[in-house]
Amino acid sequence: MDPKKIPVTVLVQTKNEATGIAECLRQLWAFGEVIVVDSCSTDRTKDIAQSLGARVVDFEWNGRYPKKKQWQLENVDTAYPWVMFLDADEAPTPELLDELQNLFSRDRLEPVGAFDINLDYVFAGKMLRHGHRVTKRALVRKDRVKFPEMDDLEAPGMGELEGHYQPEVRGRIGRLRGRIRHNDLDPVSTWFDRHNRYSEWEAYLRTSSVARSRIRAARTLKGRVFDGVPCKPLAFFLYAYIVKLGFLDGRAGFDYAFALSAYYWQIGLKVRERVRRAEHLP
Repeated sequence: MDPKKIPVTVLVQTKNEATGIAECLRQLWAFGEVIVVDSCSTDRTKDIAQSLGARVVDFEWNGRYPKKKQWQLENVDTAYPWVMFLDADEAPTPELLDELQNLFSRDRLEPVGAFDINLDYVFAGKMLRHGHRVTKRALVRKDRVKFPEMDDLEAPGMGELEGHYQPEVRGRIGRLRGRIRHNDLDPVSTWFDRHNRYSEWEAYLRTSSVARSRIRAARTLKGRVFDGVPCKPLAFFLYAYIVKLGFLDGRAGFDYAFALSAYYWQIGLKVRERVRRAEHLP
Protein backbone atom coordinates (compact mmCIF):
# COMPACT_ATOMS: atom_id res chain seq x y z
CA MET A 1 0.00 0.00 0.00
CA ASP A 2 1.36 3.40 -1.02
CA PRO A 3 1.19 5.79 1.98
CA LYS A 4 0.88 8.70 -0.43
CA LYS A 5 -2.35 7.33 -1.86
CA ILE A 6 -5.83 7.93 -0.41
CA PRO A 7 -6.66 4.72 1.54
CA VAL A 8 -9.94 4.14 -0.29
CA THR A 9 -10.95 1.46 -2.80
CA VAL A 10 -12.92 2.88 -5.74
CA LEU A 11 -15.53 0.48 -7.12
CA VAL A 12 -16.40 1.53 -10.67
CA GLN A 13 -19.70 0.19 -12.02
CA THR A 14 -19.59 -0.77 -15.71
CA LYS A 15 -21.60 -2.41 -18.45
CA ASN A 16 -20.52 -1.59 -22.01
CA GLU A 17 -18.71 1.61 -20.99
CA ALA A 18 -15.89 1.54 -23.56
CA THR A 19 -16.64 5.16 -24.53
CA GLY A 20 -15.84 6.68 -21.15
CA ILE A 21 -14.06 4.14 -18.94
CA ALA A 22 -10.53 5.27 -19.85
CA GLU A 23 -11.26 8.90 -18.98
CA CYS A 24 -12.82 7.80 -15.69
CA LEU A 25 -9.91 5.60 -14.63
CA ARG A 26 -7.25 8.19 -15.50
CA GLN A 27 -8.83 10.52 -12.93
CA LEU A 28 -8.59 7.97 -10.10
CA TRP A 29 -4.79 8.09 -9.80
CA ALA A 30 -4.86 9.34 -6.19
CA PHE A 31 -6.66 6.30 -4.74
CA GLY A 32 -4.93 3.27 -3.26
CA GLU A 33 -7.02 0.75 -5.17
CA VAL A 34 -9.35 0.83 -8.19
CA ILE A 35 -11.63 -2.09 -9.06
CA VAL A 36 -13.94 -2.21 -12.07
CA VAL A 37 -17.03 -4.33 -11.40
CA ASP A 38 -18.28 -5.30 -14.83
CA SER A 39 -21.69 -6.67 -15.75
CA CYS A 40 -20.88 -8.90 -18.73
CA SER A 41 -19.80 -6.14 -21.12
CA THR A 42 -19.76 -7.11 -24.78
CA ASP A 43 -17.55 -4.20 -25.86
CA ARG A 44 -13.91 -3.42 -24.92
CA THR A 45 -14.68 -2.10 -21.41
CA LYS A 46 -12.76 -4.85 -19.59
CA ASP A 47 -9.76 -4.75 -21.95
CA ILE A 48 -9.42 -0.99 -21.59
CA ALA A 49 -9.73 -1.15 -17.79
CA GLN A 50 -7.08 -3.85 -17.49
CA SER A 51 -4.72 -2.00 -19.83
CA LEU A 52 -4.90 0.98 -17.46
CA GLY A 53 -4.03 -1.12 -14.43
CA ALA A 54 -7.46 -1.59 -12.90
CA ARG A 55 -8.48 -4.91 -11.42
CA VAL A 56 -11.66 -6.23 -13.05
CA VAL A 57 -14.27 -8.28 -11.20
CA ASP A 58 -17.08 -9.94 -13.15
CA PHE A 59 -20.66 -9.65 -11.93
CA GLU A 60 -23.62 -11.55 -13.35
CA TRP A 61 -26.91 -10.91 -11.58
CA ASN A 62 -29.01 -13.95 -10.70
CA GLY A 63 -32.26 -12.00 -10.45
CA ARG A 64 -32.32 -12.05 -6.65
CA TYR A 65 -30.94 -10.03 -3.75
CA PRO A 66 -28.31 -8.84 -3.23
CA LYS A 67 -28.18 -6.48 -6.17
CA LYS A 68 -24.90 -5.21 -7.58
CA LYS A 69 -23.63 -2.74 -4.96
CA GLN A 70 -24.59 -4.83 -1.95
CA TRP A 71 -23.05 -7.85 -3.68
CA GLN A 72 -19.78 -5.94 -3.89
CA LEU A 73 -19.88 -5.10 -0.19
CA GLU A 74 -20.30 -8.78 0.58
CA ASN A 75 -18.11 -10.46 -2.04
CA VAL A 76 -15.36 -8.20 -3.39
CA ASP A 77 -12.14 -8.28 -1.38
CA THR A 78 -10.77 -4.76 -1.06
CA ALA A 79 -7.50 -3.44 0.29
CA TYR A 80 -9.31 -0.86 2.43
CA PRO A 81 -12.46 -0.81 4.59
CA TRP A 82 -13.57 2.45 2.96
CA VAL A 83 -14.95 2.21 -0.59
CA MET A 84 -16.29 4.77 -3.03
CA PHE A 85 -18.96 3.80 -5.55
CA LEU A 86 -18.57 5.55 -8.90
CA ASP A 87 -20.22 5.13 -12.27
CA ALA A 88 -18.03 5.08 -15.36
CA ASP A 89 -19.14 8.63 -16.24
CA GLU A 90 -18.14 10.00 -12.83
CA ALA A 91 -14.86 11.20 -11.32
CA PRO A 92 -13.79 13.14 -8.21
CA THR A 93 -13.06 16.83 -8.59
CA PRO A 94 -9.60 18.08 -7.51
CA GLU A 95 -11.29 19.71 -4.50
CA LEU A 96 -12.72 16.36 -3.43
CA LEU A 97 -9.32 14.65 -3.78
CA ASP A 98 -7.71 17.30 -1.57
CA GLU A 99 -10.50 16.96 0.99
CA LEU A 100 -10.14 13.18 1.10
CA GLN A 101 -6.36 13.42 1.51
CA ASN A 102 -6.84 15.70 4.52
CA LEU A 103 -9.69 13.63 5.92
CA PHE A 104 -7.83 10.34 5.95
CA SER A 105 -4.53 11.84 7.07
CA ARG A 106 -6.23 13.07 10.25
CA ASP A 107 -7.57 9.57 11.00
CA ARG A 108 -10.66 10.87 12.83
CA LEU A 109 -13.27 8.72 11.09
CA GLU A 110 -14.27 6.33 13.87
CA PRO A 111 -17.85 7.59 14.47
CA VAL A 112 -18.61 7.91 10.74
CA GLY A 113 -20.12 5.16 8.61
CA ALA A 114 -20.65 7.00 5.31
CA PHE A 115 -20.32 10.35 3.56
CA ASP A 116 -22.81 12.08 1.26
CA ILE A 117 -21.29 13.82 -1.76
CA ASN A 118 -22.94 16.26 -4.17
CA LEU A 119 -22.59 15.91 -7.92
CA ASP A 120 -21.42 18.49 -10.45
CA TYR A 121 -23.56 17.60 -13.44
CA VAL A 122 -22.67 18.03 -17.10
CA PHE A 123 -25.80 18.11 -19.27
CA ALA A 124 -25.82 18.46 -23.05
CA GLY A 125 -22.13 19.32 -22.96
CA LYS A 126 -22.29 22.08 -20.33
CA MET A 127 -21.31 22.04 -16.66
CA LEU A 128 -24.30 23.12 -14.59
CA ARG A 129 -23.31 25.53 -11.82
CA HIS A 130 -26.80 26.05 -10.48
CA GLY A 131 -30.17 24.31 -10.27
CA HIS A 132 -31.02 20.92 -8.78
CA ARG A 133 -28.12 19.13 -7.11
CA VAL A 134 -28.00 15.32 -6.87
CA THR A 135 -26.54 13.88 -3.65
CA LYS A 136 -25.07 10.37 -3.45
CA ARG A 137 -23.96 8.37 -0.42
CA ALA A 138 -20.95 7.36 -2.43
CA LEU A 139 -18.20 6.95 0.19
CA VAL A 140 -18.98 4.20 2.72
CA ARG A 141 -17.28 1.96 5.22
CA LYS A 142 -18.01 -1.60 4.09
CA ASP A 143 -18.82 -3.03 7.51
CA ARG A 144 -21.18 -0.20 8.48
CA VAL A 145 -23.60 0.04 5.57
CA LYS A 146 -26.20 -2.14 3.91
CA PHE A 147 -28.44 -1.53 0.92
CA PRO A 148 -31.99 -2.44 1.98
CA GLU A 149 -34.07 -4.95 0.04
CA MET A 150 -36.86 -2.95 -1.55
CA ASP A 151 -39.27 -5.66 -2.71
CA ASP A 152 -38.55 -4.52 -6.28
CA LEU A 153 -37.28 -7.70 -7.94
CA GLU A 154 -40.35 -7.74 -10.18
CA ALA A 155 -40.13 -4.04 -10.96
CA PRO A 156 -39.24 -3.07 -14.54
CA GLY A 157 -36.57 -0.52 -15.34
CA MET A 158 -33.75 -0.96 -12.83
CA GLY A 159 -32.69 -4.59 -12.93
CA GLU A 160 -29.38 -5.49 -11.29
CA LEU A 161 -28.64 -2.08 -9.78
CA GLU A 162 -30.00 -0.60 -6.59
CA GLY A 163 -32.30 2.27 -7.49
CA HIS A 164 -32.57 5.85 -6.31
CA TYR A 165 -32.10 5.21 -2.62
CA GLN A 166 -29.26 5.31 -0.12
CA PRO A 167 -27.68 2.52 1.94
CA GLU A 168 -28.58 2.24 5.60
CA VAL A 169 -25.72 3.33 7.86
CA ARG A 170 -24.57 2.21 11.27
CA GLY A 171 -22.89 5.31 12.64
CA ARG A 172 -22.84 8.98 11.77
CA ILE A 173 -23.37 10.22 8.20
CA GLY A 174 -20.96 12.95 7.15
CA ARG A 175 -21.05 15.33 4.21
CA LEU A 176 -18.12 16.36 2.05
CA ARG A 177 -17.74 19.77 0.41
CA GLY A 178 -15.86 18.44 -2.62
CA ARG A 179 -17.91 17.00 -5.42
CA ILE A 180 -18.12 14.19 -7.94
CA ARG A 181 -18.28 15.33 -11.55
CA HIS A 182 -20.87 13.46 -13.64
CA ASN A 183 -20.06 13.77 -17.35
CA ASP A 184 -21.83 11.31 -19.62
CA LEU A 185 -20.01 11.14 -22.97
CA ASP A 186 -22.86 9.26 -24.68
CA PRO A 187 -25.47 11.13 -26.76
CA VAL A 188 -28.18 12.95 -24.81
CA SER A 189 -30.68 10.42 -26.16
CA THR A 190 -29.21 7.86 -23.75
CA TRP A 191 -30.20 10.13 -20.85
CA PHE A 192 -33.82 9.91 -21.99
CA ASP A 193 -33.55 6.15 -22.50
CA ARG A 194 -32.29 5.71 -18.92
CA HIS A 195 -34.93 7.94 -17.40
CA ASN A 196 -37.66 6.16 -19.32
CA ARG A 197 -36.52 2.96 -17.59
CA TYR A 198 -36.18 4.72 -14.23
CA SER A 199 -39.74 6.04 -14.48
CA GLU A 200 -41.00 2.47 -14.94
CA TRP A 201 -39.27 1.51 -11.69
CA GLU A 202 -40.58 4.57 -9.83
CA ALA A 203 -44.14 3.95 -11.02
CA TYR A 204 -43.95 0.36 -9.80
CA LEU A 205 -42.78 1.50 -6.36
CA ARG A 206 -45.49 4.14 -6.05
CA THR A 207 -48.18 1.54 -6.69
CA SER A 208 -46.73 -1.01 -4.25
CA SER A 209 -47.40 -0.06 -0.63
CA VAL A 210 -44.59 -2.23 0.78
CA ALA A 211 -41.95 -1.11 -1.71
CA ARG A 212 -42.95 2.54 -1.46
CA SER A 213 -42.66 2.64 2.33
CA ARG A 214 -39.23 1.01 2.17
CA ILE A 215 -37.92 3.29 -0.56
CA ARG A 216 -39.14 6.42 1.21
CA ALA A 217 -37.33 5.44 4.41
CA ALA A 218 -34.09 4.88 2.48
CA ARG A 219 -34.01 8.23 0.71
CA THR A 220 -32.29 11.39 1.89
CA LEU A 221 -34.28 13.98 3.85
CA LYS A 222 -34.54 16.07 0.67
CA GLY A 223 -35.90 13.05 -1.20
CA ARG A 224 -38.44 12.24 1.51
CA VAL A 225 -39.73 15.81 1.56
CA PHE A 226 -40.06 15.93 -2.23
CA ASP A 227 -41.86 12.58 -2.21
CA GLY A 228 -44.84 14.28 -0.55
CA VAL A 229 -44.95 17.36 -2.78
CA PRO A 230 -48.05 17.67 -5.02
CA CYS A 231 -47.84 18.69 -8.69
CA LYS A 232 -44.27 17.40 -8.88
CA PRO A 233 -43.46 18.37 -12.50
CA LEU A 234 -44.35 22.03 -11.97
CA ALA A 235 -42.96 22.12 -8.41
CA PHE A 236 -39.65 20.66 -9.53
CA PHE A 237 -39.28 23.03 -12.46
CA LEU A 238 -39.93 26.09 -10.27
CA TYR A 239 -37.54 24.77 -7.62
CA ALA A 240 -34.71 23.88 -10.02
CA TYR A 241 -35.01 26.70 -12.54
CA ILE A 242 -36.14 29.61 -10.36
CA VAL A 243 -35.42 28.94 -6.67
CA LYS A 244 -32.05 27.21 -7.28
CA LEU A 245 -31.14 29.69 -10.07
CA GLY A 246 -30.99 27.16 -12.87
CA PHE A 247 -31.73 29.97 -15.33
CA LEU A 248 -28.17 31.24 -14.75
CA ASP A 249 -26.90 28.19 -16.66
CA GLY A 250 -28.58 29.45 -19.83
CA ARG A 251 -30.17 27.07 -22.29
CA ALA A 252 -28.62 23.98 -20.66
CA GLY A 253 -30.11 25.00 -17.31
CA PHE A 254 -33.57 25.24 -18.85
CA ASP A 255 -33.16 21.96 -20.75
CA TYR A 256 -32.09 20.08 -17.60
CA ALA A 257 -34.86 21.49 -15.41
CA PHE A 258 -37.47 20.85 -18.10
CA ALA A 259 -36.18 17.32 -18.82
CA LEU A 260 -36.35 16.31 -15.15
CA SER A 261 -39.77 17.92 -14.80
CA ALA A 262 -40.91 15.79 -17.73
CA TYR A 263 -39.43 12.76 -15.95
CA TYR A 264 -41.68 13.38 -12.94
CA TRP A 265 -44.63 13.91 -15.28
CA GLN A 266 -43.79 10.57 -16.90
CA ILE A 267 -43.77 8.84 -13.51
CA GLY A 268 -47.18 10.28 -12.64
CA LEU A 269 -48.63 9.23 -15.99
CA LYS A 270 -47.36 5.67 -15.57
CA VAL A 271 -48.67 5.52 -11.99
CA ARG A 272 -52.15 6.50 -13.19
CA GLU A 273 -51.97 3.88 -15.92
CA ARG A 274 -50.97 1.15 -13.45
CA VAL A 275 -53.81 2.12 -11.11
CA ARG A 276 -56.31 2.15 -13.97
CA ARG A 277 -55.23 -1.28 -15.14
CA ALA A 278 -55.34 -2.69 -11.63
CA GLU A 279 -58.91 -1.50 -11.21
CA HIS A 280 -59.97 -3.44 -14.30
CA LEU A 281 -58.32 -6.70 -13.35
CA PRO A 282 -60.80 -9.52 -12.61
